[in-house]
Amino acid sequence: MTEAVIRKKAGMASVKDMPVLQDGPPPGGFAPVRFARRIPNKGPSAVAIFLGAFGVFSWGMYQVGQGNKIRREIKEEKYAARRAILPMLQAEEDERFVKEWKKYLEEEARIMKDVPGWKVGENVYHSGRWMPPATGELRPDVW
Repeated sequence: MTEAVIRKKAGMASVKDMPVLQDGPPPGGFAPVRFARRIPNKGPSAVAIFLGAFGVFSWGMYQVGQGNKIRREIKEEKYAARRAILPMLQAEEDERFVKEWKKYLEEEARIMKDVPGWKVGENVYHSGRWMPPATGELRPDVW
C-alpha cells in the first residue's frame, strides 16, 4: 500500500501524521526460547566404552598369542626337518670334498714333481691342525 492510500489524500505528509502501525507478538505470545545447554543422554557411558575397548584389546592380544604359537610350531618343524636331513647333506658334501681333494692332490703332484723334498698334501704351515677350506672351493683360481 502506498502512503496516499493510507491517508486518503494525495501528496506527501509528515511521518508524524501517519497512523502508528507496529508489529507485536502473536496472540498468546511467542514460544519460549531454549537457551540452556542440554546434552542428550544418548550413547554408552565412559565405563562401557572403556570396558569395550579393553575387551577388544584383550581379544586381539589373545589372537596374537595364538598366532605366535602356530608360528613357533612351524619354525620348530622346519628346524627339525633340517636337523633330520643334515647328516645326509653333510655326507654328500664330504663325498664331494674327497673327490675334489683327490683331484687337487693329483694336480699338486703333477706341478711339484720336479721339486726335491716336496711331499704332496703336506701342510706348509705346520700348525698341527687341519682346517677345511672356508669357501668350500679347493682351488678358486681354476674355473
